Amino acid sequence: MSTLPALLSWEDVQVRLREIFPDGIVSDRHRLVSDVATSTIFMALYINAVEGTGIWLAPKHVYRMSDVQAALISDDERSGYAVSVMKPGGRAPGTQWYQDTTRESIRDDTLREAFVVVGAVTELATVPTTSGKGRYALQPAFAALFDPKIVANDLDAAIAAWRTKHLTKGALARIAIVKAGAGGGGDHVALTFPNGETRRMKKGPSSEITKSVIEVFAPRFMVDPAVLFVSESGNKVVARDDALAKSIGLQIKADKDLPDIVLADLAPEHPLIVFVEVVATDGPINERRKAALESVASGAGFPLEHVAFVTAYLDRGRPAFKKTVGTLAWGSFAWFAGEPEHLVRLEANGSLQR
Repeated sequence: MSTLPALLSWEDVQVRLREIFPDGIVSDRHRLVSDVATSTIFMALYINAVEGTGIWLAPKHVYRMSDVQAALISDDERSGYAVSVMKPGGRAPGTQWYQDTTRESIRDDTLREAFVVVGAVTELATVPTTSGKGRYALQPAFAALFDPKIVANDLDAAIAAWRTKHLTKGALARIAIVKAGAGGGGDHVALTFPNGETRRMKKGPSSEITKSVIEVFAPRFMVDPAVLFVSESGNKVVARDDALAKSIGLQIKADKDLPDIVLADLAPEHPLIVFVEVVATDGPINERRKAALESVASGAGFPLEHVAFVTAYLDRGRPAFKKTVGTLAWGSFAWFAGEPEHLVRLEANGSLQR
């Protein structure tokens, strides 16, 4: 009779990791769903390194593993490997998964900086960090998510319950925001402007980011926000407040120089104009774009010290940000709908002094 829990395949472990940690959960989600992450969790399950069992995982269990050993799944074969590989010269039959030099990467990048941080793995504090001994174990409720018998709706419910208990409110919010930005659910998204008016845009990632900019970014970072201009892709104007724009000296023309959104903070004596580019795939405020928008502001008589430039993204863990971050203009800002309370400033001629 088996005493070790039933084991999913390596491939199925990766599928479940991606279900547990979907897009947007953390900025470095790849650490939780990568091949190395999958190998690490598979190995913890293989040797039953779960909190309360007295069995602790070491990086060596992971990098010394092989496909040949992974196919040996009897209790004796699994338990035997857990012990034998920790002995001097201990190795699995066949080609090991990773080089011995990956020890620190598995320990730091995958375990300590990823799974321990989100509460999926427990770290034994009595074992020195640099020791080769096992010091990691799966949190029991997390390990239960890899039970082969739990599938479909039962699995979804178990994952949701684990997230609610162990993930922060911020992480859960990021999941919801990124899922919303991925599309689905109706043909249009409704925008509610600061003055209470509403507009409709075609459903899609760009529209979801636009909605977040208007409904979340503007009231969070501006005292008396107003929307002067909003467009969809293809320069189609969704809303334009010409009267308000002209009252503060800004001439709005729906041409190639205007960004996706123009906001104004009417509270200061000299209103602050904020040009926002929405990036679902490409099109950030780079140096060329910033120069063009500066010309628009200057042409309207606005001193550049009263003008700000923001590139808005869904989440900093997604490809759109990684693809464009290297081209963002100095002196501009980046904002992420998945982390609405934060604002990244690319300071030109900056200083470490506060």
